[in-house]
Amino acid sequence: MHAGVRAIRAAFAALVLLSAATLGAGYVAADRAGDRVTGDPAVEQAFRTGERGPVVGSRSAITVVATDSNAFVSDEDDAPRAMAELVAFAPDGTVYYYENDHTRYWDVDPVEGTAATVEFVYADHLPPAACDGTVCTRNGVERVNLTTGERTAVYSRITPGKHSTRWHDVDRLGPERLLVADIYADRVFVANTTTGLVEWSWDAQSDFDVSSGGPYPEDWTHLNDVEVVELDGREVVMVSLRNQDQVVFVDFERGLLDEWTLGTDDEHDTLYEQHNPDFVPAERGGPALLVADSENGRVVEYQREDGRWVQSWTWADARLQWPRDADRLPNGHTLVTDSNGDRVLEVARNGTVVWTASVGFPYEAERLGTGDESTGGESAAALGLPDRHPPPPSASVRARVEATLPGPIVNAVSYLFPRWVGPSEALAVLGLVGGTLGWVTFEYRRADRRLRPRWPFRLERR
Repeated sequence: MHAGVRAIRAAFAALVLLSAATLGAGYVAADRAGDRVTGDPAVEQAFRTGERGPVVGSRSAITVVATDSNAFVSDEDDAPRAMAELVAFAPDGTVYYYENDHTRYWDVDPVEGTAATVEFVYADHLPPAACDGTVCTRNGVERVNLTTGERTAVYSRITPGKHSTRWHDVDRLGPERLLVADIYADRVFVANTTTGLVEWSWDAQSDFDVSSGGPYPEDWTHLNDVEVVELDGREVVMVSLRNQDQVVFVDFERGLLDEWTLGTDDEHDTLYEQHNPDFVPAERGGPALLVADSENGRVVEYQREDGRWVQSWTWADARLQWPRDADRLPNGHTLVTDSNGDRVLEVARNGTVVWTASVGFPYEAERLGTGDESTGGESAAALGLPDRHPPPPSASVRARVEATLPGPIVNAVSYLFPRWVGPSEALAVLGLVGGTLGWVTFEYRRADRRLRPRWPFRLERR
């Protein structure tokens, strides 16, 4: 046997063994730490069995959580991240309401004038038979009374495809009008739910070049949030363009207000693929913007000073990985939704976590009775909130690897793989698969075998 052949075989064997050992060590370590299951097993079991005992800590009001899913098809599964859910926790910590009837749940808003009724945005992946032989998604808004379970369909539309066609946010403007973040068409529009007519729209292409942001047209802006706010006595629409790393303001008549834009495309120190910005007006210490700065792994707030945005607060802990919602509560606390941390948490004024609900892959949360999103809260500047930064990464190999990789890579691994699989384990998967296939291919070619078309088939050495 040639020395070169032995060296190649030894290299393949080392790669396969090292990859397998890395995966095994990661699994065992996570198992010992109780980290193999997303969310709290007690909470997930209560969702499935209807357990009536408390599963999270007590709070003063109902907390509603809408969860996303990383399943690529609409088939349900028992794994928390593969099943989207709408759940409400009662003040005493018990499960007040639960459903998992839709493929995805996104924005959830309290209905004004009610104690326990919400409107939520959902997406349902439809079979090809319902979409002229292709894949499509029904995006819609539904209303549910969390006490009685009574549900009412509000509005829906069908879009082609599914990944970047699912609406993430819809806000109510009045009894018959909805403001829709149309992620599929990269636009915002106002729909009349009675007539079905579109009464106003703003297309991102009217102000942004398609060379910006993400791939056009597949996932160009990933427009994920809308909100009507008041600037200088006029109602304008605040829009989150995730892939442009910007929050912009659009006047219903005058169009884009450039001077109010927060962030710049690919300038990630300010924002990095953010979600769910909340506007705090001047009468509550603003103008300020509270943002889930997702790929930067932090919650951040910017204060308007002398015609520009200045960072006024930031918060993160060691577990915060991909926040996608943050609401300032009337008591000065901040309700944070940490998707890849599998939790909803309440951060006190001093920066400590005072309440946590461990839920698999949450997208948005609302504390009923505190107003829609950050409506009842004050700015960080007015409250004097202190910054909090996560501690340095530990000396473990996994922590060091994660600290050196860009946020999108770490979050993509968390999205695609089980929670115990980190970047180092993901590399091990690639090494194991690639090493095994490479070794088999190498041996096959060296053996110089061929398949003769006879029955039964047999392999012959030439």
